[in-house]
Amino acid sequence: MAHETAVYTHGHHDSVLRSHRWRTAANSAAYLLGELRPDARVLDIGCGPGTITCDLAALVPRGRVTGLDAAAGVLEQARATADERGLENIEFTTGDVHALDQPDGSFDVVHAHQTLQHVGDPVAALREMRRVCAPGGIVAVRDADYGGMFWYPEVPGMDRWQQLYRRVASACGGQPDAGRRLHAWARQAGFTDVTVSTSTWNYSTPQERAWWSGLWAERTVASAYAELAVGKGLATREDLERIAEAWRAWGAHEDGWFGVLHGELLCRV
Repeated sequence: MAHETAVYTHGHHDSVLRSHRWRTAANSAAYLLGELRPDARVLDIGCGPGTITCDLAALVPRGRVTGLDAAAGVLEQARATADERGLENIEFTTGDVHALDQPDGSFDVVHAHQTLQHVGDPVAALREMRRVCAPGGIVAVRDADYGGMFWYPEVPGMDRWQQLYRRVASACGGQPDAGRRLHAWARQAGFTDVTVSTSTWNYSTPQERAWWSGLWAERTVASAYAELAVGKGLATREDLERIAEAWRAWGAHEDGWFGVLHGELLCRV
């Protein structure tokens, strides 16, 4: 059976987790919400600190939600979030999406947000997601596409950020332009009833620009991504400092605008 071969590009530095904790079912899984039944059994793969997972649990009060992540440490944050919200229909566990421990047909909904871009074999992962999904259920996936990110104004250094990130993610065994590939991967995995959509995140207010640029400036010099970029010989520390400064310059620009395109799929089993 397949197992994970990719390295998670971002790691779990606070500059990464700040963006993960911002995510909600409303801003990151809206395409799925109309499909949820109150008694649904849900598996959330790559759940991270669990904010989306907890939202899903609140939406299926008579159901059960399992959050799964490869990193045990981040699940402590997820459990704390669930406890703070008083959610009792939720549990968290570690696992590998290429080789899930769950039996066939265990869930009505299998969900993965920003996960397939980071795995070594996304088609095998989708086959596993399909295996643990019950007949009549849904496999739902959403991933950003780094080649489909756009910003204004054209601050010098921002193009270098995009190019470098895509090179680092690819060198780690992932696919940074996953959003555009989701449909093809699902077809290769054997899905025949697939609903395709797109949606975006946008950062343009002064508060949004400060938050988005600040976390990327910090991530560029202080996270696992920075270590990987230097360790793989794809950038120097000076390169990373210049890119971080470009992020800060973009964030300070009153006309600043940044758009993140996502691909989304609802795959019926």
